[in-house]
Amino acid sequence: MLIKTHLMITLFFVLFLIDSVKQEYKFVFVLVALIATYMPDIDTKFSTFGKKKPLRIIQFFIKHRGIIHSFTFLILITLIFILFLPVVSLGFFLGYSIHLFTDSLTLTGIRPFYPSKKRVSGNIRTGGKTEILIFVIFLLTDLWLLIWKISSIF
Repeated sequence: MLIKTHLMITLFFVLFLIDSVKQEYKFVFVLVALIATYMPDIDTKFSTFGKKKPLRIIQFFIKHRGIIHSFTFLILITLIFILFLPVVSLGFFLGYSIHLFTDSLTLTGIRPFYPSKKRVSGNIRTGGKTEILIFVIFLLTDLWLLIWKISSIF
């Protein structure tokens, strides 16, 4: 999926869950979830973060939709965050896992439990009509949720 679709879907879940996050951690939760949504694509030179020269080294060793696009990697990194930086762990897990889940719905799919060779894939073409429809639905839903959350403050 395109990053804009990943972001709209992640934002939906962020807005849905934000009330269960302690007030002092809400900003961190939102920021980390949205940044984590970008992270699985550091293994491709076409992504926002993957274009950065320091991350291009990773692409030499890891192919796109390999280990970084797996729940194995997600769980390992989340456990590290839980141990050493627990404030970011929920936001990281949310953003990263949504990216993986939505990529599993595309034609290319992912290998969810790397190094297992089993691939999970769907029938959504990246950038295709179905993805555009999903993007629009989540964009409108996010706007509605955002307006609803803001109006409930006042």
